[in-house]
Parts: sequence; structure tokens; C-alpha cells
Amino acid sequence: MLKRSHMCGSLRANLVGQTITVCGWINTYRDQGKGLIFADVRDREGLCQVVFDLEQSPADLVGLAKTLRREFVIAVTGKVRIRAGAANPKLATGEIEIVAEKLELLNAAEPPPILPDDHDAEKIGEEIRLKYRYIDLRRPRMQSILRTRSRVTKFARDYFGSNGFLEIETPLLIKTTPEGARDFIVPARLHPGKWYALPQSPQLFKQILMVAGCDRYLQICKCMRDEDPRADRQAEFTQIDLEMSFVEREDVMEMMTGFVRGLWTELFSYDIGTVERITYWDAMERYGIDRPDNRYGLELHDISAIAAKTDFVVFKEALEKSRMGRGGVVKAIRVPTPNEKITRKLLDGYSDFAKIFKAGGIPYTKLGANGFETGIAKFCEPIKAELIEKLGLKQGDIVVFAADHYDIATKTLGELRQKIARDLDIIPQGKWNFLWVIDFPMFEWDDDGKRWVALHHPFTSPNPDQFGILDKNPGACLSAGYDLVLNGSEIAGGSIRIHNTKVQEAVFGLIGLTEADAKMKFGFLLDALKHGAPPHGGIAFGLDRLIMHIVGTDNIRDVIAFPKTQSGMDLMSDAPGPVDPEQLVETHVRSTAPEQPAKV
Repeated sequence: MLKRSHMCGSLRANLVGQTITVCGWINTYRDQGKGLIFADVRDREGLCQVVFDLEQSPADLVGLAKTLRREFVIAVTGKVRIRAGAANPKLATGEIEIVAEKLELLNAAEPPPILPDDHDAEKIGEEIRLKYRYIDLRRPRMQSILRTRSRVTKFARDYFGSNGFLEIETPLLIKTTPEGARDFIVPARLHPGKWYALPQSPQLFKQILMVAGCDRYLQICKCMRDEDPRADRQAEFTQIDLEMSFVEREDVMEMMTGFVRGLWTELFSYDIGTVERITYWDAMERYGIDRPDNRYGLELHDISAIAAKTDFVVFKEALEKSRMGRGGVVKAIRVPTPNEKITRKLLDGYSDFAKIFKAGGIPYTKLGANGFETGIAKFCEPIKAELIEKLGLKQGDIVVFAADHYDIATKTLGELRQKIARDLDIIPQGKWNFLWVIDFPMFEWDDDGKRWVALHHPFTSPNPDQFGILDKNPGACLSAGYDLVLNGSEIAGGSIRIHNTKVQEAVFGLIGLTEADAKMKFGFLLDALKHGAPPHGGIAFGLDRLIMHIVGTDNIRDVIAFPKTQSGMDLMSDAPGPVDPEQLVETHVRSTAPEQPAKV
């Protein structure tokens, strides 16, 4: 076989006159009919043009060149020359071409069901692309994403390695601890009736590594969660997982800020500047969401005291509501104008959007030259002066309202804020806003289960000044958790962990675990904490979501080499699939699902 000397996309004019060898796939093939055949040869680095001069070449090369077709795999040796008067400025290699002297067909290819072309990909359904993923991944866009992903993981290993982190693998077959999402379970053949689970995260094992004295841990790991279908989730995903001993919250946040600062410098030569901080409750009050996008305004304002002065029944009924000791609220967003995209139809549609979040609707009005116009104008006139002052209204501005229980009104306007920003196209492009969210509640109340649940996870420590209220007022207790948000998307989440057995047992009790339940599910952790656990904390970056931001896609399947569909199918390998009945017998498992007809 001809041995490659250069990658196709690396060729430049400095190689003119040299004889080189490239290998790759035929991207395009053009028989000019004048004794010349042109072929663009593609590898992961790009394209280069190869010229077959049929009149000057030996007969065996000519015969082979005439058989070439798209996606054939070849090796070709030839001399590099300048494209005289025919340079292609759209290609990095567009100044030069290779005049073929030797050609080797490494493999023929059937006519491809799809072409590895970025433009054609937009016209092809995603299911077809996933079925023929080995061809779809040949596209320059997909190759670029995979290369970027590799750069990010290499940078992570280099950065954390230089800061004393050890890369340590944790088990993939573990004990099921069904406290979060649903586990994927695996029958244990050697232990009939018992099961392993695939890890939703390495959380407990990385904490135990800190007890074991490993001090700083890194793992780029697969995690699996058997969740219901969602467009932005995958059943298996990748984390950059980290843990540190003898640290407080500030130490972890400083280390991780350094990581993203260095990464953005490496990838974009971009200075992310100072990473601001916001408390959970401040984020909820101002943005209605705990992962705020602060690249634009549209902040929420609580106007409950002002709204109480109107006769609008929607406001009055909302303010009379009460839940968990908290009264109802009326909140508002000022939408600045002029903006030609604001229409009555758009505003009316927001009420349907609000119903997704259990809100009754979205009243609105507009401030005109002579007072409020449209919508609920007549109810707003008596409080006009106060609304103008509170919201900073100017003539032409729209005001949208949400009135309900605190959580419903806040969440509704928080989600609507993002939708309005998208609808009106006011989100700045090319801007990266990192934000730390801190001081989360330790717990939230589960109405269905009538119990407290951990907002992060039950291994998160209270803030140092909050231990005194952990038992007395768990709903008011703040945690030592922290999330890193980028442009409104959580890219990392972590916390300082509980390293005291008594505190850990108390938290288990608050979330409804009996002593027996806690021992059965987490006994090995409780035992470890009794044997000299250091203060420790950590974080996990969602690698897939991080790459989505970096490459500029909103489709998680673009950044994973072999993703599942939204329903959890691998269309290329046809997984999940049936198993041999003998395997079920060996693992002592019996299926209760209706038998499916065999595929023809």
C-alpha cells in the first residue's frame, strides 16, 4: 500500500514541486473529456484536488482512474503544482493540486444512500443521517465537531493534571440507589435474583476516593440515566467529573473558573472577564429561573403591592392564594419598544405558552401617549404612575404580567422571558456570559410525596453558617451547592459534600429515608465517613452540553459520535434489540413483554 506522507487538508503552496502521497475518499469526480480527470480527495483535515492526466499517465493508472466513483477509498502519489489561473479561494488547499503519478484503489464503495455534504445534510431527515452515521460523520462539519471535542478533553486532562488531579476510573457495574432518575439495571448471572445498575454519576465513588486519600480526582466518564424522552437529553452522556479534598466552596469555584477561562482562551482567544455570582433566590426574583441568561434585560419585577390596588379579578384572586406559607404574587416584565416583531397575535399566543407551566394566562398592556392601551389597560390606569416608576416604562413599551402562586408565576415569567428574547431576536450573538449561581436551598417540598427532597443531591452540605437550622427549618436551609451557567444553560454543577456521618444521617432522615433504608442504600458511604473523611467538594461538567455551546448547535446529537434518538434508539446498530432466550435463562430473567414479530 502507498504510505501517506501528508493529510489532504494540510497541503499548501510551500509544497510545490514535491512528490507526496495522500489517502482518502473521493469527494467529487469530474471527467472533463479532454484527457483530464479531476477528483477531490477528502480526509478528516479537508480536501485537495488530484489531476489525472490520461495522455501522460501509464495505461494501468488511466484504466483505474476511469473506474473511480464518489466515496471510493484511494491512495495517490503525485507532484504538487500551482493551479495556474484556476485557484479556488473557498478551499484552504485551493492554490495547489496534485498531478497523479501512482494510484491505488484501497476499497470501492456502493453508491452512498446519503452524501457527506454539509449542505445536503440540511435537506436529509435526521433519522436517515443517524442510520448511516458512518457516512454522516464524514461531513466536514461533523469532523470539525469531533476534533473540537477531542481538543476540549485534552485541555481538561492537561489543565487538571497540571493542578494535581489524578485520573482514576470508577466502576460501571454498581449497586442501584434509586434516589434520582431511573437506573439502567443489569442482571447478575452469578448471583441469581440480584442486579447491578449502570452509574448515573460516579458521585459516591469519587467521594470515597477522597476518604481514601487520593486528594484530587478527575474522570471523563460515561453516565447513564433511564429517563423519559426529552429533546436535549441522552440516555448516556459524558461528564468531566472532579473532586477535591481539604477545600471550601471558593477553592472549587476558583479552580473551575480557571478551567473555563483557559479553555476559552485556547479555543477562541477570548477573555471571559470576571465571572459574576448570583444567589439562587436573587436569580429567581430577577430572572425567574436558576440558570439565568444575563446577556439581555427583560428582568422580572414583583408588583404585588401595586397590583393589590386594582380591581382586576385575576390579580385579586392570585394575591389571595397561599401555599407553603407563601402568598400569591403578581409579577411583570417590561418589553421595550419599538420592535416590529411585536404583534397582537404574538402577545395573545403567550397565554397558551403560559399554560404549559400551569399558569392561567399572560395579561398584557401597552403604554401609549395618553396612558395604557390594549389588553388590560383599564385596570392599569389607576396604578399608571406607580407602574411607570417601578418598571421604568417609556411610551410604546409593552408590559406582560403573571399572577399566581409564587412558584408558578415566577417560573412562567422566567420561561416567557427567554421566549420573548428569542421571538424578538434581542439576544446578543458572539457573547459568552459565565455566571456562578450559589446559595441554593438544601431542600424543596414534594407535594405528591409530602416530603422534602434534596435540590441538588442528598450528599450536598449545608453552608457553614446553616447547620444550626438544618433540623429546625429545613426549608430555609441554604446549601453549599454551586452551578456554573453559560448563556442561560447549566454547564456544570457541584457542591461541598457532607463529610460527617451524623450530618449525613440527618439529611437522609429529612428526605424520608429510614435508618434501615439509608443503611441498605448508602451503608458503604456511611461506613467510609466514619473512618476519617476529609472536607471535600467537587463538580461535574456536562461535556456534551459544553461542546454544544462551543460549536454553536442546539442539537445534542450533533456533538456525540453515536447518539440515540429521542426515544432511545440507536438506528445504526438497531439497539435495543432482542436477546437470545438462552441468555435470559442464564441470567434468571423472564420477559413479560408481548412477543414482537421478527423483522424481515
